[in-house]
Amino acid sequence: MKKLFIKNETQQNWLDRLFELKEKFTSKSAEIDELSIFPKENIQDLVSLGYSSVTLPKEYNGEGLTVYDMVLLQETIASYDANTALSIGWSLGVVGDLFENKLWTQDKLNFFAKEILNGALVNRSVSETQTGSPTRGGRPGTAAVKDGNNWVLNGRKIFTTASPVLTYFLTSAWIEEEQKVGFFLIHRDTEGVSIEDTWDVISMRGTSSNDLILKDVVVHESDLVELPEFSSGGKPNGWLLHIPATYLGVAQAARDYAVHFANTHAPNSLNGPIAKLPNVQQLIGEIDLELTKARFIIYGVASAYDNESSRNLLSNEIGAAKHIVTNSAITIVDKAMRLVGAKSLQRTNPLQRYYRDVRAGLHNPPMDDMTIKKLALTALEEDLQ
Repeated sequence: MKKLFIKNETQQNWLDRLFELKEKFTSKSAEIDELSIFPKENIQDLVSLGYSSVTLPKEYNGEGLTVYDMVLLQETIASYDANTALSIGWSLGVVGDLFENKLWTQDKLNFFAKEILNGALVNRSVSETQTGSPTRGGRPGTAAVKDGNNWVLNGRKIFTTASPVLTYFLTSAWIEEEQKVGFFLIHRDTEGVSIEDTWDVISMRGTSSNDLILKDVVVHESDLVELPEFSSGGKPNGWLLHIPATYLGVAQAARDYAVHFANTHAPNSLNGPIAKLPNVQQLIGEIDLELTKARFIIYGVASAYDNESSRNLLSNEIGAAKHIVTNSAITIVDKAMRLVGAKSLQRTNPLQRYYRDVRAGLHNPPMDDMTIKKLALTALEEDLQ
């Protein structure tokens, strides 16, 4: 079914290049999960492949891939290893958004493009213990104070995914004199920057989404790269579709495992594999129905976003796609486990890992309740117009 969504030779070429890494990535997934190891070698393989610059526009010598392209490739990587996909995905998404919307000065964009081409990785560091998800509008406790031509930052950020390999942290901080939240570009080697190993969870265990500590960190005034109006809203950001793409890839892996199991598991109580049983066929059909629904919405929204004539018409569709894909992924893995039975709970069985990993999607932005609320408010407002 996925072949239906491959549109051009560029996509196929990248899929072929990623396929060469499949065996290497899948062979290490269990160990990454079991020992909570960050897949540093996997990320380096992708960087060496030039993958970390695929969302950099061609005018900056990048690959210039679209949101649709990114979703296709991220889904594929996630079917090999979810931790690798989510970790590299954040950098791809940030780069895509930055350059599409030209959020920085031209000089800063030119500088950063060269960094990305040289293998730099970046993620936004916004979440904090006291504020929770930034999409809910909490003011960050991290503070930036002006000191001559510099800024001095102090604070702690949580959920800094891919912390072991990030070159830059695009960090939010409250600027009292401006009464605004600003974003500062901070290199990992800056004095006062450290990572505290706090990531101890049961899903996506290899993403190393640790705490970023900023203690009297001094950056130049030019490193205040964004000073937006602080809001939990804003225009749609299609590059965030890398998140549901990851969970779609996990769901595909679970589906493939279940189908193969059905075709090869033949208990002596049957004259052949369990694939011929009506209840097994029912589960497989339900799995593929969920997969079809999820895939059509994420690729449909990605296509609409990439089309400039329809992008401005989008409002809640990106959040809806994330909601549907993530919940469908949970349903798919659950049904795959029902099909396989008690074996799916063995620690050596990948299904139990898939089940834990897709649950993490519920806590990536936007959260389900926020998506539903926005859909409701939009419907009510449209009725009053």
